[in-house]
Amino acid sequence: MARKVLILLFFGLGLYYVFFFETIDSSLKMVFKLLPMIFLIVLAFLTKVHVKSPYYWLISIGLIFCAVGDYTLQWFIIGLSFFLVGHIFYIFAFRSTNQQNTPLYVKIFLALYGAVMMFWIAGSLLQKGETVLAVAVIAYILVILTMGWTSFRTGSKFAVIGAILFIMSDSVLAINRFMFDVAYSHILIMFTYYGAQFFLMLSINDYDRLR
Repeated sequence: MARKVLILLFFGLGLYYVFFFETIDSSLKMVFKLLPMIFLIVLAFLTKVHVKSPYYWLISIGLIFCAVGDYTLQWFIIGLSFFLVGHIFYIFAFRSTNQQNTPLYVKIFLALYGAVMMFWIAGSLLQKGETVLAVAVIAYILVILTMGWTSFRTGSKFAVIGAILFIMSDSVLAINRFMFDVAYSHILIMFTYYGAQFFLMLSINDYDRLR
């Protein structure tokens, strides 16, 4: 019962923040942004598993770091750092499974996509003389693509969907912040972001079932 209530609260508040952002008082925007993640973290820890495996703990801790990243993203490099650590926890979670190999076509696509994004965004920042930010962006791109790469090793469709949605969310965020204004950027970023975290939370139970 508690789990169903938390899922309803996550979807209700998450969708409200995504689609009715402009109606929220500025002093409450961060509260509405963080509450869905708090519900997800609680859901992760309430997930019933046969054994609380490293996967269970690593995904749950990753969610916590991402929630802190949500708050600290107002100081971009700090928030980026927390998200990067969160992704590292996800990578270790995915690597702990070793269910199957990542398909070659996935490796090729992610490598090409990463190269294009680094050349485009980091290259633009370097031209502007923002070396530290460019290095941070390159590091982040490498980490999140590794997260996507290793998600395929889990054998969990939820882990793969979550990783792909996260890459989509961060790609739109980076393009909107550094290159040009993306139409409906808030909706695109937050809808895919909440979706990514929700599927990653679900992958805990999926992994337990596949073991």
